[in-house]
Amino acid sequence: MIEILLQAERTLATGRLDEAERLYRQAADADPRNSIAVVGLARIALERGDEPEAYRQGRRALEIDPENVAAQRLTQRLEEVYAYRGESIEALAGAVAPEPPTANVTSPEAGSPSGAEASPAPSSASSPAVAPPQPRGFVDRLFRRSRP
Repeated sequence: MIEILLQAERTLATGRLDEAERLYRQAADADPRNSIAVVGLARIALERGDEPEAYRQGRRALEIDPENVAAQRLTQRLEEVYAYRGESIEALAGAVAPEPPTANVTSPEAGSPSGAEASPAPSSASSPAVAPPQPRGFVDRLFRRSRP
């Protein structure tokens, strides 16, 4: 098990998120009480900019092991960031369910939480081209700062 976690950590450090996620999931599936693997999944979600999923996985890791310092720091930091932004952590706290959402998503008209996350309709072809986002560091993503 430790070999899988070490390999996952190395692949995450080199930016191979898909491979790292596969390895962390393999470890978490083999041992559902492995909070280290779950924190790894949270870190991957954070790298991808999916803060709700990162928070959800961090809380899941704390449910498994309340003494996991990495999970404590990750969830606490996300809570601080949301407070700094003036946003409610309840948006993330509502996403703490340990099970991922099912594929049966209700329509936005039904007022479901998934409707709030639905992507906007594609813009018309006459819209000006938008430059792709520039890579940002961990702190920039947390504080939603943009870099030139």
